[in-house]
Amino acid sequence: MAIIGIAGTTYYGEDEVPFHGNKVIYTRKGFVDAIQAMGHIPLIIPNDKPERATDYINIVDKLILMGGEDVSPQCYNEEPDKLLGNTNPERDIFEFALIEAALDQEKSIFGVCRGLQVLNVKFGGTLFQDVSYTGTKIKHMQVPTKQRFPTHSIEVKSDSVLDFLGQKHMVNSFHHQSIKQLADNFTAIAHAKDGIIEAISDEQRKIIAVQWHPEATWHRFDKDKALFSYFLNDL
Repeated sequence: MAIIGIAGTTYYGEDEVPFHGNKVIYTRKGFVDAIQAMGHIPLIIPNDKPERATDYINIVDKLILMGGEDVSPQCYNEEPDKLLGNTNPERDIFEFALIEAALDQEKSIFGVCRGLQVLNVKFGGTLFQDVSYTGTKIKHMQVPTKQRFPTHSIEVKSDSVLDFLGQKHMVNSFHHQSIKQLADNFTAIAHAKDGIIEAISDEQRKIIAVQWHPEATWHRFDKDKALFSYFLNDL
């Protein structure tokens, strides 16, 4: 049984939205459910000062970086584009520190959506601030379709750590940014048909990251459940 740290984020509520205007530290329930169902313990890590990152990693066995705000373009030396969404530079800096601490302690990391992008930027990669700049015709932000429904296909690299998904896998899609320049240490192990990178890995550092949201589909599709099982039990 392992303790799985999930880097949380802050919901800045207002009077007309839930939680009576209170700020809330949260994660997505799908992560909690998957971790518990597979016999492990989820632990939400709140945003904190980067110098405290090691203290948090000391008490967990693995780390999940989940979705949320856009990574600040300051982190990859670009100016903010007109299509840039909400950013949280404090979260960026803290998650960079969590990554460093996890690597120092040789603990596995699983990035999901924004988590994939944070990892790429941390190691020197860059992002398209909006997927429209890739020229894609695929809808990568599937709203209003619910997250539990896969909407587009990806092609998985054979003999990669994700080959258990099969050569073709259907995924949900809730991102408006994507990898532009892949960081040198990563291998792209899955792509959408338009060429957008959908999964990356660094086997030496025990890192895997995906652009889709398996926390919304693991309970419905065996292959997405297998993805969580791989991270929790094998990586």
